[in-house]
Amino acid sequence: MAQDDEKTIDQLNEEADIAADYLEGLLDIADYEGDIEMGVRNNRPMVQIVADDDTDIKHLIGRNGEVVDALQQLTRLAVQQKTGERSHLIVDVDGFLKRKRQRLHDLALDAIDEARETGEPVDLKPMNSFERKIVHDVVREEGMKSRSHGEEPHRYVTVYVRASAVDDIDDIDDEG
Repeated sequence: MAQDDEKTIDQLNEEADIAADYLEGLLDIADYEGDIEMGVRNNRPMVQIVADDDTDIKHLIGRNGEVVDALQQLTRLAVQQKTGERSHLIVDVDGFLKRKRQRLHDLALDAIDEARETGEPVDLKPMNSFERKIVHDVVREEGMKSRSHGEEPHRYVTVYVRASAVDDIDDIDDEG
């Protein structure tokens, strides 16, 4: 399937089903109790693990979300192996991504305020592509300009005051 082709809701639900089965298997292996919730959001399959035990949840999120990021990558590979197509599946654990999005939104607003007050560009700390995309979206919504710089894993976002209509082209990252 070409990257620009939209998947049907049935295909997205199938990806979510495959992902849920895979994650249930992993939870069984790890002997963690939890529920799996599935759905489609913004044309992407989404699976959330809701564990009964706070200790289990902390282990499934990891420090700075490293474990949930790894679970997402492994689950995307499992879906791709079954469907033959790349998936943009989102895996969340106990609302971690929602909290992370809110922190990134607040961080972007702080950078915007600083750039507006000083008139100078503001560099943020290195982020992954998912995090950079959230920042770019907030910056664009606020009528400002942002650009990513650097090489992975040290790629970061700079927030600028929009100088003119010529600056309307934002240099943003692909979704992660």
